Amino acid sequence: MANLSATYFALRGAENFFGRVLWLAGVGHFCVLIASFQVPSRLHWREDLKQLTPFNRKLMWVYGGFTVFTIVAFGTLTLALHAELLRGERAALALALFIGVYWTLRIVVEFFYYDLADWPRGRGMVAGRILLTLLFFCLAGSNLALFIWKVW
Repeated sequence: MANLSATYFALRGAENFFGRVLWLAGVGHFCVLIASFQVPSRLHWREDLKQLTPFNRKLMWVYGGFTVFTIVAFGTLTLALHAELLRGERAALALALFIGVYWTLRIVVEFFYYDLADWPRGRGMVAGRILLTLLFFCLAGSNLALFIWKVW
């Protein structure tokens, strides 16, 4: 009986933990957008993109728009499917796995593709990069941890 009681409280604790984490992750996606909307001006896209052909310039704006749309969807779906994620429903867990892999790949790109020397200088830009990367780790970790908890 004691083991059953301990198991119940452990599961309940994990559920409460992930319940809070999911709300924070949903909001966290919208925090990423705050930085995303600053990218064109802070990275001087208007000047830099002028060097591209009109088609390639439009292509970059479309890629950016689709990225924003994806992040909005991640945040919205995380908040809207909160209960389904906590219950471990298949489609919701597939979404959590996808979101976790997405942000993990973004972290891999950060460390293994981008050259640190290419990043804009200044304390604000460095602080923003560090905070965003920490947020990416939280978004990846929370979704992958939820997936692992529910699957195993």
